Amino acid sequence: YVVTEGNNAVILEVNSETDFVAKNEAFQALVKELAAHLLKNNPASVEEASAQTMENGATVADHINAAIAKIGEKLTLRRFTVLSKTDNDAFGAYIHMGGRISVLSVLEGTTDADAAKDVSMHIAALKPKYVSRDQVSQDEVEHERQVLTQQALNEGKPEKIVEKMVEGRLGKYFEDVCVLDQTFVKNPDQKVRQFVESKGATIREFVRYEVGEGIEKREDNFAEEVMNQIKK
Repeated sequence: YVVTEGNNAVILEVNSETDFVAKNEAFQALVKELAAHLLKNNPASVEEASAQTMENGATVADHINAAIAKIGEKLTLRRFTVLSKTDNDAFGAYIHMGGRISVLSVLEGTTDADAAKDVSMHIAALKPKYVSRDQVSQDEVEHERQVLTQQALNEGKPEKIVEKMVEGRLGKYFEDVCVLDQTFVKNPDQKVRQFVESKGATIREFVRYEVGEGIEKREDNFAEEVMNQIKK
């Protein structure tokens, strides 16, 4: 869920156990109340937020517990990010599939909220990890270079052309992970960088939340562990 208010905005993830509850009015009201509180108080962490008092006098943790008692399902404030901007910038708020994916981006140098929203829509679809290449750590680049080198050698390519091939494939890797290098979903003739520059803007940052990402992984690993135990 994303809320923008003037020069501040919040993106948050609240988990329920079932999709059915996520459509429940009481659940949606809780999400809005938590968003308003986070936007106003800007706590440093979920733990700090949980201990804060809301306008109704209850702590955030107690407020969530009251909603759990009412709705009858475990609910969790999993994560949130509060971002701010100046009057010369634009927030891009985009909510996809009823909140399964939410994106909040900040475009500097333009007040065009529609352009910022288009960028966020692109980020929702293509799932970049970084704004630009200079945000990718040297360790990550080096790891990718080694993987690509090994792949090329395994394909039986001569060593002297492997280096060139790897640099070419590394460019493709940057296109996968850096939003500015990606082909813009709304115009395949343009890179996102060109679209943003055409608005006289730059992407300062973005946050993309997909409900449950990282949680299923632990469940998958658990299933694997169980299977391994059975095989033994």
